[in-house]
Amino acid sequence: MEMSEGLTISDIIYMIPDMKKTLTVQDIDGKILQLKNQLMTLGPLHPGSLSRQYQVCGRPGCKCVDPHQPRPHGPYTKLTYVYHGKFTCRFVRAGTLKEVTALLGTFKTFRKLIDQWIGLAIQRAGLGPLGRAAGKPSARQARKPLQR
Repeated sequence: MEMSEGLTISDIIYMIPDMKKTLTVQDIDGKILQLKNQLMTLGPLHPGSLSRQYQVCGRPGCKCVDPHQPRPHGPYTKLTYVYHGKFTCRFVRAGTLKEVTALLGTFKTFRKLIDQWIGLAIQRAGLGPLGRAAGKPSARQARKPLQR
């Protein structure tokens, strides 16, 4: 079962026990360094997903508009992605399908590694400035109640 952004249930199961461990800042920094090294080895990548599309041209007499047995044109492979808020669709030629699939796989690996890095960064902040701040009352909490 695959979840959004390329994380699988097994990834999450792996990450949850890791988040419960009390790691030192040095442990976390070591894991982040490993992730950085893995990121540096990634090759070309591309965001998006592939889908199979069928087209109906609508020309009179064409097989795609046959009233008894319509047979749409295709399948065609379409790549869709969003980058900087812009939605893009592109058709992928059959000869380049393996290469595009590899680019998408590398991008999923990239996102997975980044998610792990963010999780470690949150843990690290909890041991540092955010962890120290949790023990202190905020300025609002430290104020005395208003006298009426």
